[in-house]
Amino acid sequence: MTPPVFPLPPLTEGFLPPPGAAAHPLPASLAGRSLVLVGLMGAGKTSIGRRLAARLGLAFRDADAEIEMAAGCSVADIFARYGEPAFRDVERRVINRLLAGPPLVLATGGGAFMDDDTRAAIRARSLAVWLRASLDTLVRRTAGRGHRPLLAQGDPAEILQRLIAQRYPIYAEAHIVVQCGEDSPDVTTSRVLGAITAHGARASVAIKLAAHSYNVLIGDGLIADAGTLLAPILPQKRCVIISDSNVAALHLPRLRASLGDAGITHDAVIVAAGESSKSLGNYASVVEQVLAAGVERRTTIVALGGGVVGDLAGFVAASVLRGLPFVQIPTTLLSQVDSSVGGKTGINSGFGKNLIGAFHQPLAVLADTAVLASLPAREMQAGYAEIIKAGLIGDADFFGWCEANGARLLAGDRGLQMEAISRAVAFKAGVVANDEREEKPENGRALLNLGHSFGHALEAEFGYDGRLLHGEAVALGLGLAFKLSALLGHCAPQDAQRVVAHVRNIGMAAELADLGCAFSARGLMAHMQRDKKMRDGKLAFVLARGVGQAFTSRDVPADAVVQVLREAGCGA
Repeated sequence: MTPPVFPLPPLTEGFLPPPGAAAHPLPASLAGRSLVLVGLMGAGKTSIGRRLAARLGLAFRDADAEIEMAAGCSVADIFARYGEPAFRDVERRVINRLLAGPPLVLATGGGAFMDDDTRAAIRARSLAVWLRASLDTLVRRTAGRGHRPLLAQGDPAEILQRLIAQRYPIYAEAHIVVQCGEDSPDVTTSRVLGAITAHGARASVAIKLAAHSYNVLIGDGLIADAGTLLAPILPQKRCVIISDSNVAALHLPRLRASLGDAGITHDAVIVAAGESSKSLGNYASVVEQVLAAGVERRTTIVALGGGVVGDLAGFVAASVLRGLPFVQIPTTLLSQVDSSVGGKTGINSGFGKNLIGAFHQPLAVLADTAVLASLPAREMQAGYAEIIKAGLIGDADFFGWCEANGARLLAGDRGLQMEAISRAVAFKAGVVANDEREEKPENGRALLNLGHSFGHALEAEFGYDGRLLHGEAVALGLGLAFKLSALLGHCAPQDAQRVVAHVRNIGMAAELADLGCAFSARGLMAHMQRDKKMRDGKLAFVLARGVGQAFTSRDVPADAVVQVLREAGCGA
């Protein structure tokens, strides 16, 4: 029998909340969008949906009720007479028509989200919430319900277990997952509203490149939601996590649980914490472990950690099987605003830092601001140096914002942290999009190296042993770069003083004398001359004509650099 094409009659009245019924402000994540509930039968989509609609002041629709109106018979009758393909056809058309209208709360049937076209429409035109329930809960709630066609085909518990195995990995592509247990519908409704509100508090920054674009998502709880966030974009629901021993102890179990809930199989490779892990020997060891896991070209490498892990894992992804998909989950402030964004990956050589590497852009970056609470103050300060760098390069107003808000940001103000990360990432996104592979002879992506010529030399002098963190070296380098700019007549001495003052005001070493170590200008110059920013044997620097007015220079006299270092307290 040829499946019929059911006409679509006018929409039913459905459930409309009484005037003035809204008791919860409409979350930002729902502005102009519908809320769609997905999940298996018995998850509570209809009962929770009605309550959500009442609290939000939106109309409620049940997709199955609309389908029965269109077909003139029950869902069970459609299955019995015409089969599932006919049902999915009318379901797809009904849901598309509902989502084309004003925002509403929509409860869908258990199989709706499994249809590729329906799922794409729901994800694109609404906020999808998966009400996730255990097998025991579903069995109890569906007991004795004879109108469920799928449950009439055998033992309900066995059928539901099979549906869980088939559908839960796909349901994980919903925007939000809410666990539903034995709580009352009102409690679960409140939990859903909280999840929707938290989802709206997240920020997304688009990195738009010529051949590849991706998003940097910023907000609390992203590691716990990683499975849901990554399921729609991974080429294969399989990944290898690379992390370090410190980060793995804190955050790996939560990431594993989230990936498991989304049906993403995964292995983990753990390296020692610290810069020493970015060695050739350790890189080779990690590559062997990744290959031993039996990766394929669609298997994703996930970096869970700070800049060291991100650089190492990124280079592994760039080189294994000539390139694997890659995701960054940065866990330090520095990596969230700098190293995780832009596609630079690499490891160190005995001749210098990051001299071996590749450009390899990620599929996504998940910057979970909740992890910042676990960082020592020193790590936060080191990351903050990269934030102020963005203002010093090209956004004087942002640097002023940092001067006004930096202390509170470092003290733990989540709102300020999120704003600073978003602004710093957005600034870097613009620079990277303009010069992805740092090929422009002037300005371009090289501007992001402000303070790094001095900073890398200082790191090399300490042997990358952890006594001086990268961000601490950059903070010192920013002041020295502005002092060099002032010496060469490009900016006023007061600009350099302003940079040094702000670094000192947030509690960091602002000048070389603050480190309590003896340096030689000759030794630091030797490190600079081995830096990868050298061209044609000449020193390359990022200088400034003032705050927010950085530029690149390939013609910096060596004696000027030596003079700045000597004035900073270096010996010959």
